[in-house]
Amino acid sequence: MRRADRLFQIVQFLRSRRVTTARWFSEVLEISERTVYRDIQDLMASGVPIEGEAGVGYVIRRGYDLPPLMFTRDEITALTLGARIVNSWADPGLAKAAQSVLSKVETVLPDPLKGALDQTRLFSPLVQISAQVAAFMGELRRAVDCSNKVVISYKRADGADSRRTIWPLGLFFWGTVWTLGAWCELRQAFRNFRLDRINTLQVCNELYPNESGRTLEAMIAYEENRMNDDQTM
Repeated sequence: MRRADRLFQIVQFLRSRRVTTARWFSEVLEISERTVYRDIQDLMASGVPIEGEAGVGYVIRRGYDLPPLMFTRDEITALTLGARIVNSWADPGLAKAAQSVLSKVETVLPDPLKGALDQTRLFSPLVQISAQVAAFMGELRRAVDCSNKVVISYKRADGADSRRTIWPLGLFFWGTVWTLGAWCELRQAFRNFRLDRINTLQVCNELYPNESGRTLEAMIAYEENRMNDDQTM
C-alpha cells in the first residue's frame, strides 16, 4: 500500500472509531507500530486534529472531515469514461483498480456532484478481451514495472512462428488491439508485438538494464521520427 493511501486509511479509521491503538493499526494495515507512530506524527504536523499518545491510543476530534476533492463535471466524466474503457479493454486486475478509484472519488465528492458518476452518458462497449490476452497483459504490466526480460513465442504477420527474448518497455492500446513495445534481442532493434499474436509468454528472473538508446523514451522518439519520415516521403 502506498504511504498516501495508508495515511488516508488511518484518518478514515479514526473518524469511524473511538480510541484506536497503534497495535490495532499495525495489525490491520500490516505495518510496524513504529511506522504507525511516525504516520500519526506526520498527520498531526499537517494539521489533522489527532489526540492521544503512544501506548494509550488515538482519537480524532469529533466533526473533523477530509476536505472534499474539487472536480468539475467534465473531470468526473473523464474519470468515469476512463474507468469504463479500462473495465472493457484491460486485464481484470486493472479493471478492479479502476472501479476502486471511482469508489474512492465518490466517497469524497460533495453531495451535489455524487450523482455525476452515474449520470455520465459516455460508454465503452463491454467487449471483453480474451482470457489469454488479459493474462498476458497482467504479466507484462508487472514485467514492465520491474524491468524483467520476457521470452515469447510469437506468430508473425506472415503466419510464421518466432521465439524472441525481449525487454518490455510499455503497453499501447490502439482502439481494439493491445501491443507491447519492446527492445528485441534477436533483431537488436525496437519492435511492437500484438498481444493477441503471442502464443506463450515467460517472465524471466533476469532484469534488463536501463541502457541509453534502448529505453521507452528512445523507442517513442524512434517511432515519432519514423512517422515524420513517412509523412515527408
